[in-house]
Amino acid sequence: MGRRIFYDGLNLALPRGTGIATYTRVLAGMAHELGYEIGVFFSGKSPPSKDRLIRELDFVDPRGAPRLSKAQRYWNDAFDLLRLSRGLRPTPVSLSGTVLAEGFNAANPPYRHLFVARALFQGAARYFRWRGRCAELDFSVAPDILHCTYPLPIRARTARNVYTIHDVIPLRLPRTSLDDKQALLRLLRHLAETADHIVTVSENSRRDIIELLGIDAARITNTYECVFFPDKILNRPEANIAAELSGLFGLEPDGYLLFHGAIEPKKNVKALLHAHLIAQVRIPLVLAGGGGWSNEEELALLDRVEAEDRDLPVRQRRILRVGFVERALLASLIRGARAVVFPSLYEGFGLPVLEAMTLGTPVVTSRVASLPEVAGDAALYVDPYDTDDIARAIKTIAADAGLRAELAERGRGRAELFSPARYRERVAALYRSLS
Repeated sequence: MGRRIFYDGLNLALPRGTGIATYTRVLAGMAHELGYEIGVFFSGKSPPSKDRLIRELDFVDPRGAPRLSKAQRYWNDAFDLLRLSRGLRPTPVSLSGTVLAEGFNAANPPYRHLFVARALFQGAARYFRWRGRCAELDFSVAPDILHCTYPLPIRARTARNVYTIHDVIPLRLPRTSLDDKQALLRLLRHLAETADHIVTVSENSRRDIIELLGIDAARITNTYECVFFPDKILNRPEANIAAELSGLFGLEPDGYLLFHGAIEPKKNVKALLHAHLIAQVRIPLVLAGGGGWSNEEELALLDRVEAEDRDLPVRQRRILRVGFVERALLASLIRGARAVVFPSLYEGFGLPVLEAMTLGTPVVTSRVASLPEVAGDAALYVDPYDTDDIARAIKTIAADAGLRAELAERGRGRAELFSPARYRERVAALYRSLS
C-alpha cells in the first residue's frame, strides 16, 4: 500500500484561509493519523533561490521576495510554460529552524515534505488553457498519491492522481460565481476522464457531478466533511466566553443571531439582511467573515443601517459587522449566539451548519442542495428565495426557547454522524481503495 500522499497548498497559502483550507488541513491531518507520510506543494512568487536561507525566508514570508518588472514577469511566464511542457520538478524546501516558522507550521498540515515552484498554480492554469493538458510534476521524493483538494490541472508522474470536486455550483447556479464557466467545464470534464479517482463531500454533490460530468459512479467517492475543535475550545467555561464577547464586541451570550461566511451571491446575504430587518427582533444580527464579491447592494444596506444605529448601544443595534475572526474566536461567537442563520442558495456541504451543531447552537438554514443532508431534523428550514419565510424563521427562533433547546440537542446528535472518528473511517477507506 502506498504510504506517501502529497496535497496542494493552493488554499493553505491564503492569509485568511477558506473552507477548502480547513478541509485540506483536516484531511491531511487524518491521513497523517492513519500513518501516511504527508507532503505539501506550494506556488511561489519568484524562482526558488539557490541559497538555502533565502529560500527559507521567501517560503515562510513571500512578502519579502523582490518585486519583478513587467518584462521579468512576462519572461518568467513564458519560461514557466516551456518548463511545464517538459514536466516540472518543484524545489524541496527544508525549514531548518533558523527562520522561526511556528505560525506557518500551525496553519498547515503535519507535513514531512515541502515543495515550491514559481507561479505553479497560475502557470498550470495557463498551460491547460494552451494545451488542454494537466501540468506534470516530477518530485525528487515521489508520492504514491497526489491529492488536489481543488480542481487543479496538475498531476504527478508515477502517482495515483486524485481530485476533490466540492461542488459544481458554477454550473448549477452560474450567476453566483465569477468563474469562466466554459473553461471550468472543460477542466472538470478533463479531470473526470483522466483522474484515478474523484472525491466529493456530499451525496448531493456526487449526484450533480455524475449527472453533469458523466463520470462512472464507481470512480467517485463521497467522504463528507468534519469539523474539529480542540477540547480547550469545546470545554471553555461559559464565563470566559461571556467576557470575550463583551470585551471585544459589546455582545452578551444568547443576545444575538450569527451569520458567518463571505458576503457573496451564493450566501444569500441580501435576503438575510432584508429578512432580519423585516422580522424586527430585538437582538442584532452579527456578520462574521471577510471578503466577498458582487456585494455592492449588501454593503450599501449595511452602511445605511450602521449609520442609523451608530448612537445606540451594541445590544440595541440591528446589525453588527465584526469582519474576519480567527477560528477560536469564531467558535466563541457560535457558542454565544442564540442561533446561527445560514440561508445559502447552494452548498457543496455546509460547514457553518455542522460547526453550529457541533457547538450546540440552533440552526436556521435552507432546504436546498446538501444542507438538509447535513442538518437532518436538527434545523429550522427556510425557502432561501422567500424573504418573508426567512423573516418568519428569524422571529420564531428568536422567540421560542423550547424550540432552540430541542434543535440544539438534536444538532449535537446529528453532528456525531460527521464526527472526526467517522470521517477518519471514510478517509481510510478512500485511500485504501487506491492502493
